[in-house]
Amino acid sequence: MPLRALLYRRPTEPKAIQVVHDKNIYLVRVRRHRQARRYTLRIQAATREIVLTMPPRGCLKEAKDFAQKHGAWIASRLHHLPKAEPFAHGGVVPLRGEPHRIVHRKGERGTVWAETTEDGERRLCVAGDTPHIDRRVGDFLRKEARADLERASRAFAGQIGVTLKAVSIRDPSSRWGSCSTTGVLSYSWRLILAPPFVLDYLAAHEVAHLVEMNHSPRFWRLVDRLCPNVRRAKAWLDMHGTELHRYGLPRARTEPDVPIEAGRRTRR
Repeated sequence: MPLRALLYRRPTEPKAIQVVHDKNIYLVRVRRHRQARRYTLRIQAATREIVLTMPPRGCLKEAKDFAQKHGAWIASRLHHLPKAEPFAHGGVVPLRGEPHRIVHRKGERGTVWAETTEDGERRLCVAGDTPHIDRRVGDFLRKEARADLERASRAFAGQIGVTLKAVSIRDPSSRWGSCSTTGVLSYSWRLILAPPFVLDYLAAHEVAHLVEMNHSPRFWRLVDRLCPNVRRAKAWLDMHGTELHRYGLPRARTEPDVPIEAGRRTRR
């Protein structure tokens, strides 16, 4: 076995520890990361999972003490996260920023479709059996997101004369979009829940990376040229972005990103 592997090898460690605060018990997942230089405690807004990252030479006892010290922070952050909203009959979900009430139409054919009633109420109608409502609504939203994001991305790419290879739709915890060096753009399907000007901004942002793989002043000038609503969209995401993660039942994560972070302790 290589010397480097032996250096980082550890006896079997628990995958999670418990933190007790105000008579409540919180389960904290523990992971050791080779590039970590300090203990970091984070909460995934989408799944509400608490994650403690340790440096390679970190001590489990110190990790437990660090997590316990931040018990109040954990409780506060979890308390202030938006309440989860599964896709169910009677629930309300924003589609392109407009609230739509989910209505189960068990006896009708089809899958999911949008309609507006005579009194102006927007609805997402779902056919089929009750247990399939969440999945069908989720699939519908992903399909709509792919169509809108691919349309916007290709339009922006055409404006600046670049070619994108493909558009991928995922469900990361913190990234709204990404651009690979091979020309593949990836987006969060949850952007279909935001107003169109937000989706357009993210599409312009990732397309601009096809020219500038950085966040230099030249990159931002290109984004501003493509999209006139940069500041408005960024302000909307800062205020409402976390709320988009509360919709739908959790599915398998595609990226282990973590958006909320506690105080850090440097390993000496």
